[in-house]
Amino acid sequence: MRRLRVTLPILAAALLCAVLVAQEAVDLSVVQRIKSEAFDNSRVMDHVFRLADVYGPRLTGSPGFKAAAEWAAKQLQEWGCVNVKLEKWGPFGRSWSLVRYSGNFVEPQPAPITGVVLPWTPGTNGRITAEAVYAPISMTNVQEFERGIQEYKGKLRDKIVLMQAPPTIAMQTSPAARRLTEEELNRPFEPPVRRSPLDDLLPRPGRGGAGGPPPAGPPAAGRSLQARATQFLKDEGALMVLIPGGRPEWGVIVSGPGGSRDVKEPIPLPTVAIFAEQYNRIARLIAQKIPVRLEFEIETKFYDDDLDSVNVIAEIPGGRKRDEVVMLGAHLDSWTGGTGAADNAAGCAVMMEAMRILKALNLPLDRTVRIALWSAEEQGLLGSRAYVKEHFADPEDMKPKPEHAKLSAYFNLDNGSGKIRGVYLQGNEMVRPIFEAWLAPFKEMGATTLQIRNTSGTDHLSFDAVGLPGFQFIQDPLEYGTRTHHANLDTYERVQMADLMQASAIVATFAYHAANRPELLPRKPMPKPKAAPKKQP
Repeated sequence: MRRLRVTLPILAAALLCAVLVAQEAVDLSVVQRIKSEAFDNSRVMDHVFRLADVYGPRLTGSPGFKAAAEWAAKQLQEWGCVNVKLEKWGPFGRSWSLVRYSGNFVEPQPAPITGVVLPWTPGTNGRITAEAVYAPISMTNVQEFERGIQEYKGKLRDKIVLMQAPPTIAMQTSPAARRLTEEELNRPFEPPVRRSPLDDLLPRPGRGGAGGPPPAGPPAAGRSLQARATQFLKDEGALMVLIPGGRPEWGVIVSGPGGSRDVKEPIPLPTVAIFAEQYNRIARLIAQKIPVRLEFEIETKFYDDDLDSVNVIAEIPGGRKRDEVVMLGAHLDSWTGGTGAADNAAGCAVMMEAMRILKALNLPLDRTVRIALWSAEEQGLLGSRAYVKEHFADPEDMKPKPEHAKLSAYFNLDNGSGKIRGVYLQGNEMVRPIFEAWLAPFKEMGATTLQIRNTSGTDHLSFDAVGLPGFQFIQDPLEYGTRTHHANLDTYERVQMADLMQASAIVATFAYHAANRPELLPRKPMPKPKAAPKKQP
């Protein structure tokens, strides 16, 4: 009897969940039609080809981004979507593109240098040949920064400068690509640990005292030191900067911004991220006092004529509840090392394919289904945040606008090209039985998991921040964290067609059922307005 008392609550919860799932209508005949269209007539890789091979990379505001946005809008319109537009928001800031790059060792032996020119850095004004010098200057510790400035003053004129320490490159024994295991998918939820106020009295690393080294400086110290370093290098007459390309263990170059999109910020020296192996070779040669001469020719362009950006918006109009909306979205912009295939042409291609499937099958929809392809996600979800603020609510005051009550859900895809394995519920337990029912027809395709925990870093957060049901799909990582994310290997070859076909079928199914269920999806309580930042004394 004791064992029975322990298991009865679990059994009751399971029965309740089963009843709720049974109550959620799923049109299996429509699901079958969606699967057939998604797998037998797929166009998803055609979309990836256009977005990555033809228009990539797609830094927000660049010619590649603008061309991709115009193509996507035209394609959606050709499929029969309405209210297609490039919706402006801003200001974003100046944009940038690379025109040409070449890099070579001249001495001690000729060899090509594989590199990625960092966005918002200038060109070299023709070909330059110069000696490389190793001048590590800390960007995190004020005292070390000052020592570095004094040590290298007068030594950098007409030099190519290596400012970072050579990274350690370890032999890798794990595979570069992987799929999520059942254990990973079903690991128990661990709530965030809330620290006691008494913990603030204890010394901690980086806070001084016995817990660690003295603090590196105020929160803005890094930005301030970077600006000072930029000016120092210019004043000293250095020619350009080299940095190791990050994630060195995989032989790839991971890159981000080298300058600022803000027109008020100074333009730094030309900056190139190169293979860590090549960076380390240069550093070793310099350490042995063997001269290293390098040759570079870089041409870049800045665009200051229009500081605004756009999101691509299109709709399939609904029927009797057409003023209510289900949204699908992914970010269209990318970094510039590769062509932005996995991050995030893949997500855009799936969302576009879901819209194509719904139109191709001419499925009846009670609610309007709207797609949004966002700009400036890579700079902090800026495009989706601007859209949410304009249409739904401002997180600063949390005063909902009329459209806020009309959005049923927003579904996002932005973790590479891996197949969908489930959905992050973003703390919304009320949607669990609904999503369980919608995922059930895809169990044999590996989509089985609903995780209550949040996930970060994607555009669904802009919706969740103002109390709207925003969700990111769980995906197999594949090579996302090793070879593709923000890397020069983020190309068409790293995208898996079968996975995107599966994802397209699931997204189209979710859109269809969300558009036709009797009620809007349930919501969490409206968050409190963001606290105004405290003024510094």
